[in-house]
Amino acid sequence: MTRIAILGAGSWGTALAIVLSRTRKPHEMSLWVRDSELAESIRSHRENKAYLPGLKLPESVRVHSRLKDALSGAQLVLGAMPSAHARAVYGSAIAHANAGTTFVSATKGLEPGTHLRVSEVVAQVVSPKFAPRIAVISGPSFAAEAARGEPTAVVLASRDAALATELQEEFAGPNFRLYTNDDVLGVELAGAMKNVMAIAAGACQGLGLGSNALAALITRGLAEMARLAVALGARSETLSGLAGLGDLVLTCTGSLSRNRFVGIELGKGRALGEILANMRMVAEGVHTTEPLLALAREHQIEMPITEQVNAILHAGKSPQNAIREIMERPLKRE
Repeated sequence: MTRIAILGAGSWGTALAIVLSRTRKPHEMSLWVRDSELAESIRSHRENKAYLPGLKLPESVRVHSRLKDALSGAQLVLGAMPSAHARAVYGSAIAHANAGTTFVSATKGLEPGTHLRVSEVVAQVVSPKFAPRIAVISGPSFAAEAARGEPTAVVLASRDAALATELQEEFAGPNFRLYTNDDVLGVELAGAMKNVMAIAAGACQGLGLGSNALAALITRGLAEMARLAVALGARSETLSGLAGLGDLVLTCTGSLSRNRFVGIELGKGRALGEILANMRMVAEGVHTTEPLLALAREHQIEMPITEQVNAILHAGKSPQNAIREIMERPLKRE
């Protein structure tokens, strides 16, 4: 029986613990909760009232606030923490891992400052101790819907094809379907970029714009995502799959999207600081625009939507002016 340690008890980490308790293969699972008070609450009520209320955590999932306890005997470490905290968490976890440990990242974002994907962060942290086995999981997957058992399809990506197949079989369960992919770069970039597009989509709604604007945004957003991903070495077909188009549509249209919510509130005229101060969960797109633009400039790739979202978030530009500038760009072929 595989022992799995899930690091991060936000909505997605908690949902994964619930989803993986239903798999065809039995597991021993532990959930690491950074906040000791929240850990005690989850243990007592078998419910994460802060991040995933109304959904019961199986009794078989052990809940810990100490990394050492959560990682004890774990063969598989599944990370679901915000990208900004990934290096610190994996850095602490490595003391309790060994050469047989597999790392799976379920984080959608880039590390602030370094612009690294989370799988690259894991490799940097773990490699001095041993050569890590690394995979990533991404795709259109709202935590609450997956935890409720609603049909969900995601991508399991690894450069190690045998590992991807192994994890696919390990994680598969009723209404949770996984497709394998070896384009880790494309899968992770898509997961980061779609959050930025979701902020733009939300801003359109907050401004009162209709379906025409949203359809154009999703379509041109996907083209923008593909340009950068392919320039960095990803495959274009990855961007038209679950990790790209699938997650983009979900995050730009779904009412459970945190990034879309930020955009909606910005479109209504609220200040970013005020919006974030009232959010318990992280909207990864807020901190992803600048790393993406740095990568785009380095490779001379145009990302007009990302540029305008960054200007709204970090330069005080109004959403109205941002939309106007996008619409007034020079005319060109599609």
